[in-house]
Amino acid sequence: MKGAILIKSDATTAGVFPANGADFKLKELQGFVGGLIEIVYLTDDVIMVINEEGKDALPLNMMATVMAKAQSAIFPSDYICGDVLMCPSEMVK
Repeated sequence: MKGAILIKSDATTAGVFPANGADFKLKELQGFVGGLIEIVYLTDDVIMVINEEGKDALPLNMMATVMAKAQSAIFPSDYICGDVLMCPSEMVK
């Protein structure tokens, strides 16, 4: 994975890039997910940035939930809500 993908809760996606061209800053990440961030590790090199307080407050993100479960990154009964940013871990410092 070379870039970042914004996965919206309505299942639409968009490629996104850090403002500085290298790595995302906290404010950028918070803007993508609409609040405080939490990191979900999909693999050693790929992460999902989610809204820490999104559960039950934001719409279910079925695409992100399926992807996270496929990687055993969340418990089988867990789920992800709101928009998420998926990117190489090196893009978040």
